[in-house]
Amino acid sequence: MNAPLPDVPEVRVVGLPQLTSGFDLVERLDLAMHLKVHGPLEPMGGERLAQLADDVILRGRGGAGFPFARKLRAVADAAIKRGVRPVVVVNGSEDEPACRKDTVLINRAPHLILDGALLAAEALGARTLVVGVTRDSTESSMAAALAERGLSNRRGAALRARVQRNPERMVTGEASALIRSIDGGPALPPGRRVRAAESGVGGAPTLLSNAETFAQLAVAARIGPSRYRGTGLYDEPGTVLLTLSGAVSRPMVVEVPTGVPLRYVLQLAGAPPLPQGVLTGGYHGSWLNGVAAHDAVVSRASLDALGGALGAGAILPIGPETCALGEGLRVAQWLADESAGQCGPCRLGLPAAASGLADVLNGGGPAALEALREITRAVQGRGACKHPDGSARFIGSTLAAFKDDLAMHVLSGGCGREIRGVLPLPMPGRTDPGTPSGERLVVDWTLCQGHGLCADVVPELITLGPDGFPSVSDAGVPLALRGRAQRAVRRCPALALRLERSTDRPATPPQRAALPSSPGRKALESGWS
Repeated sequence: MNAPLPDVPEVRVVGLPQLTSGFDLVERLDLAMHLKVHGPLEPMGGERLAQLADDVILRGRGGAGFPFARKLRAVADAAIKRGVRPVVVVNGSEDEPACRKDTVLINRAPHLILDGALLAAEALGARTLVVGVTRDSTESSMAAALAERGLSNRRGAALRARVQRNPERMVTGEASALIRSIDGGPALPPGRRVRAAESGVGGAPTLLSNAETFAQLAVAARIGPSRYRGTGLYDEPGTVLLTLSGAVSRPMVVEVPTGVPLRYVLQLAGAPPLPQGVLTGGYHGSWLNGVAAHDAVVSRASLDALGGALGAGAILPIGPETCALGEGLRVAQWLADESAGQCGPCRLGLPAAASGLADVLNGGGPAALEALREITRAVQGRGACKHPDGSARFIGSTLAAFKDDLAMHVLSGGCGREIRGVLPLPMPGRTDPGTPSGERLVVDWTLCQGHGLCADVVPELITLGPDGFPSVSDAGVPLALRGRAQRAVRRCPALALRLERSTDRPATPPQRAALPSSPGRKALESGWS
């Protein structure tokens, strides 16, 4: 059985390095070495920076692939229209067990990420920069990088910059969960869809993108669009970072130009010559069968056309000796455990889907298969965040990609192959502090007298309104905060606060921090020129 991936696995490169330049010289590029390897970087005006992103067809590398230039312009337009300073957020919350590309970048080339983020911040006239992380190693490396540049969260600084550490859970990497945590709430999706470009951190327009995206922006700004487009495909230029694990002899992160055959990358990592299937895009991605994987090249368009997904760049082959459906069940059970627990599709639907897949594998027959398909259909499009959709997509893709195995399980009670545990998951028995405790705080308003003592004990879950009375998060109490929540209950002199088992109720939207003071329309417009 495979062990979990280390934070920084082996790093390889196909062709000439861009993001990984200097990795052959040192383990971590501090600021001095970063400048020796990459050279200085001049600031750009906003429209020029957006045009650069357009010219190199830069898309987000966190999974969704949204055009970066469109996001940049949307934030600028919203900030100018409202006359407020925008915020820049780097999402380095890589919480999926099969993904390490952003973790590698933050640990080994943090200044390349900061280059792109600071370019965007200066172009937008932002005064706040936040980097979201979920690991000890990434928190340490990024905090050191900010210190090396003389950046801090000191009040009055021209740019306030800090690292936001969140629990390592699948749902904390979702954009709205990161924004909510930056605002002082729990690192969980708020249950409502609001565009960060219009209202993000503190209600201000927020440019939020993945760590690799900002690093790619920095590379393009240094070498220019012509040279950047000289690598990779015409319509998807540049390189991408992939994390290869699963049935490979050498788990690794590899930088590869777009257009390289996927089979070559798999061979580089020591995958089986004829894999039974290849999971693309990670645990919210899709499977390719062996034939499709042989025909695919590394590009978003190629993988999409064959039924796969580039997503966050996780590539996981499995060999012909492995029970693919059994591997899928392990992941489905983990995805159900990673639920935020604050909406029906996540709290009830995902465990039911995992149980349904187990029934199919255990000989439940056609009736069990049809019941599973009904559950996954019911989950899709109804969640408070994207986790139920991604999890249902994974289960549906598993059923579609391994039809022969599925037929043997449904009709014959099994495929005869072993479940080898080749898809990486956290070690059994690990207790993540972000895991929901299954409880929530409740206020009895017939007793509450507005003393406000509870908010001092657990401000992550309780804030005081303008009237001095508490506003309590309905998202549930994480294990990490359960002790403090119990202290808040004991401290209440009116006995108005209590902990009770969570019920399936919609989450209360988070309270927003006060908006930054308005710098005026003219100042923002000049920052975008």
